[in-house]
Amino acid sequence: MKKLKGQERRDWLISYLIEQTHPVTGTELAKLANVSRQVIVNDITLLKAKNAPIVSTSQGYLLLPDKEHNSYAQKRVACNHQSKDSEDELQTLVDAGVTVENVSVEHPVYGEITSSIMVSNRHDVEMFLKKVRETEASFLLELTSGIHLHLLSAPTEEILNRGIEAIRRKGYLVED
Repeated sequence: MKKLKGQERRDWLISYLIEQTHPVTGTELAKLANVSRQVIVNDITLLKAKNAPIVSTSQGYLLLPDKEHNSYAQKRVACNHQSKDSEDELQTLVDAGVTVENVSVEHPVYGEITSSIMVSNRHDVEMFLKKVRETEASFLLELTSGIHLHLLSAPTEEILNRGIEAIRRKGYLVED
């Protein structure tokens, strides 16, 4: 591919991400566009500023589906567990057919801190946890003694409820 400039490259990025079914790293996008990774990072920032539904996950960039044309059930749930239980929590949800879109905590100084996770299957969970280990990052729940929120989505309300019930049975769900 010839080296694209500015808006032409950003238009290409959106078109390319629309066709992808999995996250694409900045390095991969940079190679395809014949530019540096930093140029891609800047482009993604500009696109997000114009409300492009791009999320940055630990596995790469992903363009979210158009919610108006896709009927996905969504729910935000409160959870409480320790870091050692994170893998089990995520695997339990994805095994039920649920996507864990993000995690949020309420920090006493910074307010709500939200980070995209976007895991939909065991491979995604494995890659997410591998990145956490490799970077020696802390889970956000460590800031709040285990209490955190997840935005969950699934193709149907029934699948979403099945995942929520599975983490309820394991004691991860905070009940009213």
